[in-house]
Amino acid sequence: MPSNLNFPAISLLGCIFLLPAMPAQAQATDYPAATFSANASLASQYISRGFRQTWGKPALQAGADYAHPSGWSLGTWASTVSDRYIQDATVEWDVYGGYGGTVGELGYSVLAYYYKYPGAVYRATGVKYDYGELSLGLSYKMLYAKYNHTVTRDFFGISNARGTGYLDVGANVDLGNAWTLNLHAGNGRVAGSGNAIWNWRDAKVGVTRAFDGGWSLSGAVTRAWGATDAYDHYTLGIPNAAGQFDTSNPAAATFVLAVSKTF
Repeated sequence: MPSNLNFPAISLLGCIFLLPAMPAQAQATDYPAATFSANASLASQYISRGFRQTWGKPALQAGADYAHPSGWSLGTWASTVSDRYIQDATVEWDVYGGYGGTVGELGYSVLAYYYKYPGAVYRATGVKYDYGELSLGLSYKMLYAKYNHTVTRDFFGISNARGTGYLDVGANVDLGNAWTLNLHAGNGRVAGSGNAIWNWRDAKVGVTRAFDGGWSLSGAVTRAWGATDAYDHYTLGIPNAAGQFDTSNPAAATFVLAVSKTF
């Protein structure tokens, strides 16, 4: 993954309020109450789709979600990021919404996301990092699959990349005693002429331990691979205190530890 948002899912808010009105007694009898939840995390670093968004530094993260019993939902989430990875950025702000449900043990969702990086622009081209996606998701027991499709012209500072796709598959395996094994594999394809150099794959293996009171502790090893060596010596051309350009491989294997709280 905010504000001047051109967010496709904003129209979903209207859908929520256009639901047929029901008598108060029927609502209490037939429908569970809508739910609102919030979350906050402190992570040793922020990893998204295999990439170190905070240049190896800690990240503060927080979010909030509203779920209507009809299946509609809205949410927002934010994290600190590094201007070494996203030029002129300090925060990533995501807004999302959509519809989800179940058929037996099969879960499904259709969501829209907008990722906002206030003030961030890739100066070499003048392209903003903001972008929007549509997401289709399926889950079955411990397994899940989700495909995100970029609907905006640009994608994360890359121009003319509408149609970029990211496939996320994985499993969350209940190990018992409040432990969960988290497995993930991702495959990203950047659309547009000449943009294939940014294609990548990533993987994650981690565990989460839940505690009373909404607390959890997680740890994971992540790794990404580029289709080329484009990420090996990544730099935005920003000099450090010594006047030298900071370079890194944001896709390199790394370990991330996070403590989280849900409210």
